[in-house]
Parts: sequence; C-alpha cells; structure tokens
Amino acid sequence: MEEKVVDGKVDWKGRRALKHKHGGMKVSLLILGAFAVENMATLSLAVNFVSYFTGIMHYELADAANIVTDYMGVSYMLSIVVAVVADTWIGRYKSVVISGFIESLGLALLTVQAHMGSLTPPICNVYVKDAHCAKLSGKQEAFFFISLYLLAFGSAGLKASLPSHGADQFDERDPKEAMQMSSFFNGLLLAVCIGGAVSLTFNVYIQDRYGWDWGFGISTFAIVLGTILFAFGLPLYRIHVAHTKNGIIEIIQVYVAAIHNRNLSLPEDPIELYEIEQDKEAAMEIEHQPHRDIFRFLDKAAIQRKSDVQPENQETPNPWKLCRVTQVENAKIILSMLPIFCCSIIMTLCLAQLQTFSVQQGSTMDTRITKHFNIPPASLPIIPVGFLIIIVPFYDRICVPFLRKFTGIPTGITHLQRIGVGLILSCISMAIAAIIEVKRKGVARDNNMLDALPVKQPLPLSIFWLAFQYFIFGIADMFTYVGLLEFFYSEAPKGLKSTSTCFLWCSMALGYFLSSILVKIVNSATKNITSSGGWLAGNNINRNHLNLFYLFLSILSLINFFVYLFVSKRYKYRPQHPAVTGGNSEE
Repeated sequence: MEEKVVDGKVDWKGRRALKHKHGGMKVSLLILGAFAVENMATLSLAVNFVSYFTGIMHYELADAANIVTDYMGVSYMLSIVVAVVADTWIGRYKSVVISGFIESLGLALLTVQAHMGSLTPPICNVYVKDAHCAKLSGKQEAFFFISLYLLAFGSAGLKASLPSHGADQFDERDPKEAMQMSSFFNGLLLAVCIGGAVSLTFNVYIQDRYGWDWGFGISTFAIVLGTILFAFGLPLYRIHVAHTKNGIIEIIQVYVAAIHNRNLSLPEDPIELYEIEQDKEAAMEIEHQPHRDIFRFLDKAAIQRKSDVQPENQETPNPWKLCRVTQVENAKIILSMLPIFCCSIIMTLCLAQLQTFSVQQGSTMDTRITKHFNIPPASLPIIPVGFLIIIVPFYDRICVPFLRKFTGIPTGITHLQRIGVGLILSCISMAIAAIIEVKRKGVARDNNMLDALPVKQPLPLSIFWLAFQYFIFGIADMFTYVGLLEFFYSEAPKGLKSTSTCFLWCSMALGYFLSSILVKIVNSATKNITSSGGWLAGNNINRNHLNLFYLFLSILSLINFFVYLFVSKRYKYRPQHPAVTGGNSEE
C-alpha cells in the first residue's frame, strides 16, 4: 500500500509528512490544549486588570481602561510581526515554543512585582473622596511596563502561530480533512471557552482572595505547562517549511512594479502577462494562481517590457519591476480581503468595553449568589463562556451537518455569512448594555447611592442583570471571530497562512487602540456639557454617562453592519478546491 504524503509539509526530521502518521484531528488536540491553557492564564488578566491597575497601582479608571486596551492592542498587533518571522525564518513550531518562554517570563516578573512591596505604591483606597494615592513612578513603572509588554509579546506569538500550526495538520484539498479543519476552528473557540471558564472562576478567585502575586504565579505555571504540552507533539506534527521569500514583501513588490509600469497599456489577452510556465512551476514546487479580472491596475506589475525578457538560462527578472501573475493575484486576494478586515474592527471596540467598564459596573452591584458566596465582577463573562461550551459542540456537530445538506458547503454556511450574524449580534449586545446601565443608574439614584463605594456598598441590584449583554456578545464571538479565522486562513496565499490568521488579531488590535482613542475623544467632547467632566471621566461610574457611550457604540455597530453587507456581497472568493467552497468560487 502506497503511503500518502502531504504536499508542502515535513515531519520533525525534515522528511515529507505522511497522512496516516502525521497531523490529523487527534494531533490537533495537543494544539487545542495548549491554546486552552494559554487562555486560562491570560483571560482573567484581561477582564480583571482594570481592578489591579486602579486598586493596587492607583491609576484613574479611564487611564486604567486605556492601559488595558493599549496592552491588548499591542499584543494583537505584535502577532503580525511574529507571524512574518514564523512564515519566513523560524517556522510556526519554534515560534510557539519561544513565545511561550517569553510570556512566562513576563508573568514571572509581574508575580515578583505584585509580591514585593518595594515595587508597588503604598496601600491606599482610590475610591475615597479626596484620597491622594501615590502612583507608580520611576523604576517601579519601568519594571511594570517591561513585564506587561513581555507578556504582550509572548501572548502575541502564541496567538499568531498556534491557530495556523493547527490548521497545518489538515489538507484543505482533501474534502474529509477540509471538514475536519472547520471543526478544528470551532474547537479553537471551545478551547478558549474551557480555558476561559477556569480562568474566570479559579484564577479570579485566587486573585481576589489570595492576592495578585498568587494570581500571576498560577498563570506563569499554566503557560509553562501549556508550552511543554505543545512541545511533546513534535514527532507527530505536520510542520510547515518556512519560506525564505517573505509573502508581505512580495505583495509590496506588486504595488511597486505596478507604479513603475503605470504608463504601460494592459494587453487585451491576460495570457500575455508574465508567468512562469506551469511545468517549470511543478518542478520548482511553487504556487500557481489563475488570472482574475479584478483590480486590473495591479496587472500592470506583470506587463513585460522588451528589456525584461530574459534568456532561459538567466535569472528571473527584477521582482520590483516585473512580477508573476500568481504574485499579482495574491496581492489582489489580500486587497479584496481588506474591506472585510476593516468591518471587524468595530466589534472589538465593543468587546473592549465589556472587558473594562462592564467589570466596573459589576463592582457596584449585588454580587451574591447565595448567602455565603459572591461572584467576583471579573468572573461575570463565565456566563457566555459557559453557554458557548455547550453551544459550540452543538453548532459543529448538529447545525453544520444540517446546513451542509442544503448548501453543499463543508462549513454549513459561508464564512462571510457567519461573520455577518456575529456583527449584528454585537450591535444588539451594546443596545442591551445601554438599557441595563440606565436601570443600574436609576437604582443608584433612587436609593441615594450615587456616591456609594464599589464592592463595599453594593447597589440593591443583582450583577446578573449584566449577563444579558455578555450572553449576546458571547454568541457574536462564536460567529464572527471563528468565521474570520476560517475566512482569512482559507483565502490567504500559501506563503501568508500564519500572517493571514493574524489579520483577525490585527483587527482586534486596531479595535482596542480605537477604544483608547475613542474614550479620550468622548471625554474631551463632553467635558463641558456634563457635571462629571465627561461621559467617562473620574472613578465614580454612578455619576458618569456610560449608558450614552454604549448607545453610541450600538449605533456605530449598526452602521458598520450595513457597510459589511455592502462589501461582503461584492467579495469574490479566490479560485480553490470545491471542498472548501462547496463548488462555488464566487459569491
């Protein structure tokens, strides 16, 4: 029986990967496990960092929220850098191991700072009126930000390389493995939820009950464990061979060459454009993309001048002046994905508010579940996470096969349809958040508790009122973020697979950065028209206007959804195997 090899993949010794021996769904469980452990270590930090920055480091609420969103933004943006390095030089496996080490180092340093009183400001209650609490400064602040951004860099590397390394374990040209790859991406969200459930309960409990040094210490141990777990799978992985050619540089070359040839006329027949003969391509094992009649201005990069024609034995032409049709088509793919990418930014802008201001809302409310047990505000996202642990397998095992019978698409519905469902749900979530905030402030006003201290003087309103906005946004996550990961990976050129999955992280980074900017703009614009000095100013959330901010985000999300409908209807899928698109190359 002839052993089936996997094109473009090798084993850990550099030999061609075999289908029956390397990769597949069982091996991907190690990758899903590592992703779950990483999320266990970091999710509680994302939702509880505001409390740490205000209560321990004595930053004002708006500043603390901006530090969190800046940290998240930098982390997601750095994933692009790590992905390029992984695709071009070190490979995805090494990228994961190195990133795991850096992330554990950042967490270890944060553990040391939280444990040593000399590295933190003196204890002080920032919520007491006229309390002049000392803030971080000098070496303390430098130590803090170095540790924080080592954590950001390590987390970026894992987010950049784990999903694409997991997808490498499947052959998207094989119909069976194409369906398994879709299940893997759904499994990624399930892994995030399982790790998140532990993080939002156990980790948050440790942080609030035993202190942040214990909380950071447990996260450090989790990352070390996850990295070791991932490393054990080395003999079983299908490993992507890093290309010395940089996919992003090749895209830039297309634009440079198109500008260089801007005065040349396009040939009537695209076959006259420059391309390596397909028999030579097969010998050289390089990618081939057929010409598409879109973004024709980029085709000028493939127009041959007489001076560009080379003898057979001579080197290929200067790629900054003449590009292959395949190279041009890859640039077209990236350009056509750009509007979809932009439409996903607003959703992360909304997510940032649930990770910052909603936690502060919860700290003012009644957190009792029973007479003797209170739920920490930072644990509130456990509600949508718990729901997703149930709904993701239901969607993958029941809904997708059911939809597949009608559509013929392995994923049930197209990636773009899935993204659209999530975008409209995020709009609904923000509208619900605005309504709940109006109710919360009404309770504070009616009970003369506008100046009540968070946690110590809770409002007579259950924290579970916030569950509605988290619940709807959790479902939106399942549709949009998983849909985006699948969409970017399946559409991207071979040389940009790692980088393509980072388009999601990059859009999230821009969303977090935009959140920081928007908070400052809103405060400046409303400074003179509100008694609180701005919609989101100060530490007293009962006297600011968070409800209006949520309403504004809901309207912004609705506009974004209609823009998305417009651009998605005009998107043309790249030509690929029917196993991925259900036989349709265009939509």
